[in-house]
Amino acid sequence: MQSTVEAKRLPSLQSVMSILPLLLVLLCHAAAAASDRAATAQVQARLVASVTAVKPGEQILLGVQQQIIPHWHTYWLNPGDSGTATSIDWSLPAGASAGPIQWPVPQRFTLGPITNYGYADEVTLLSTVSVPQNATVGSEFPIEATVDWLVCEAECIPQQVTLGMTLPVIAPAGTRADSATRDLIAAAQVRLPVASPWNASVESEKGRTTLRLREAQFDDARIKDLWFYPSEWGVAAHGAAQPRQIDGKDVTIQLQPGDSPLAAGRPLEGVLVVSEDTGAGVITRGFTITAAPANAAIASETSPASSVSFLSAVLFAFVGGLILNLMPCVFPVLSMKALSLLAHAEHSAAQARWQGIAYTAGVLASFAALSVLLLALRAGGAQLGWGFQFQSPLFVLAMAYLMFAVGLSLSGVFYLGGSMVGIGGALADKPGYTGSFFTGVLATLVATPCTAPFMGAAIGYALSQPAIAVLIIFLSLGFGLAVPYLLLSTWPALQRRLPRPGVWMERVKQALAFPMYAAAVWLVWVLAMQAGSDAIVVALGGMVAIAFGAWLFQTTRNRGRSGRSLGTAVAAAAVAGALVAGYVGLTNRAAAPQVASASSTWEPYSSERLDALRAKGEPVFLNFTAAWCITCLANERVALSTDAVKQAFAASGIVYLKGDWTHQDEHITRALTQFGRSGVPLYVFYPAGRDSAPVVLPQILTPDIVLNTIGADGALLASTSHPN
Repeated sequence: MQSTVEAKRLPSLQSVMSILPLLLVLLCHAAAAASDRAATAQVQARLVASVTAVKPGEQILLGVQQQIIPHWHTYWLNPGDSGTATSIDWSLPAGASAGPIQWPVPQRFTLGPITNYGYADEVTLLSTVSVPQNATVGSEFPIEATVDWLVCEAECIPQQVTLGMTLPVIAPAGTRADSATRDLIAAAQVRLPVASPWNASVESEKGRTTLRLREAQFDDARIKDLWFYPSEWGVAAHGAAQPRQIDGKDVTIQLQPGDSPLAAGRPLEGVLVVSEDTGAGVITRGFTITAAPANAAIASETSPASSVSFLSAVLFAFVGGLILNLMPCVFPVLSMKALSLLAHAEHSAAQARWQGIAYTAGVLASFAALSVLLLALRAGGAQLGWGFQFQSPLFVLAMAYLMFAVGLSLSGVFYLGGSMVGIGGALADKPGYTGSFFTGVLATLVATPCTAPFMGAAIGYALSQPAIAVLIIFLSLGFGLAVPYLLLSTWPALQRRLPRPGVWMERVKQALAFPMYAAAVWLVWVLAMQAGSDAIVVALGGMVAIAFGAWLFQTTRNRGRSGRSLGTAVAAAAVAGALVAGYVGLTNRAAAPQVASASSTWEPYSSERLDALRAKGEPVFLNFTAAWCITCLANERVALSTDAVKQAFAASGIVYLKGDWTHQDEHITRALTQFGRSGVPLYVFYPAGRDSAPVVLPQILTPDIVLNTIGADGALLASTSHPN
């Protein structure tokens, strides 16, 4: 009897077992499907749609509603002094696309010196979603949104939720019921700013930015609040007062430039929020503003570049170019050109003069190309400065190979074209005017990691000006670099003062190889800082290949046509192999950023750390540096790392912040721009006190300069104020 009962039960058990996988799939699908609602302790989030079903080829509105508990807030597109804007990452069917967030009118939140822009209580962030034309009627349209936000009160908490819903796809002629959230979306649309009906312009001078609205009819007596929220962070000081003046039909609003002043020639974009008392209550409206620049002068009273005129910037650039010739990265090149001039003393005065002109043309062409490249990258939104190309490990490796090859040529390992002076590889080694031209190119390349006095203010001013001003200032810098050799080649009296040609020239030429080798070693060290210790193996392996190629090229030059061709081909293959191996070995590699050790006397720079120290009134010393900046390294060794300076910092309670610009860092770039600079080094001292004005130190430091600036008690001495 028992076995009969068990037999009757067995089919039932088998049926359950057969559908168990299906049940598990359904359960997993149910668990994986995102809900349209999610909640944290501070925010309840909800995904809403303007429709109950979608039609092929149409556009719908989706929104993320945030209900925020009292006293907390999330952030707008420009979060203000701190914070992070909310972001939505949409996951949609193939062919569908989502537009950007449509930001409602923001409000201000002020806590002490910090002012933020964002939303409290409730906000719905809308996006337009396009349904593909080939969506299949009768199928489903799944939607998923991963939403990240920062919610703050006295503390800030980053949060993330995933929301989802599925809408049916119906025929274009089909009908659908009203969405339950239609009113919510309509209310969110009402809170969006509308296009400004006024002609808007912006002009900046003497550290003030003036926004002017023409034909804007406001009743000043009825305005409860009027505030311009710039879309771009740092264009205006977020918490500074915005005095307004209503003159007839024109309204002007004064904005204090922020940490990242508006670049010359760029429009000012943002939202103007106006709250008016209508008698029946206060109505708040928002207007999107795009103000065309009335002039291109952007300056800040706290920036050294604010006192630099165009003519003085041109002069500073010329003097800076002259001084560049004395830098360790440039002086060997100038010396080699002088030796070349001596070696060809039999040339006529006209030939010598044309050699100098060709060299100058090479320098000027290189500086013109550099300025055009900077302008093109700036137009694309990049924030770059002097020496930016050395932030690329591939460029650093190529320069290390070039310096090593120049050293081999100077040492006599190989010769090209019979030139006595190997400069810059095959092109610079060519005799005649071509060689002089490309020697000028080489001089420009090796000059870019150096920064001379006067250059900082000139280049910083240039990069905030229109294109023609940038080009003129860069050409002035290049002309300063080229002038010494140009004078030497065109002035016979100077040539007669040079020593007579002789065997000593070959010895000097060989001796000049060692600065080139030293430069190559330094560049390999920079490469290791940028791409890790494995990059050393890549660089040194490539140098072995280049040395082998150079030796083989030279030893096969007199072996007949076939031997010479074979040697040249193998040498070229070795050099090409070094370049390819370097590219493959360095692509997508990066070393960890420089971190202070427990025994360090400095801390890594961050704007948040600086703001916190300034809020407490503590004295701060800023050092913006880079591993590829020779001037920076010399200053740190000669001045900032001395025991006297370290002890003075400690005795005065000065916090030493170091910003490493070896890699591209937009935060450091923004800080450099604030002080009218486009490159490193930059040294800034903030004396004790919340309202103390920063002091910019010279670009060439000594211990006395630093000690005099900070003073025995950290106070500012009048004698330390220096524009460069």
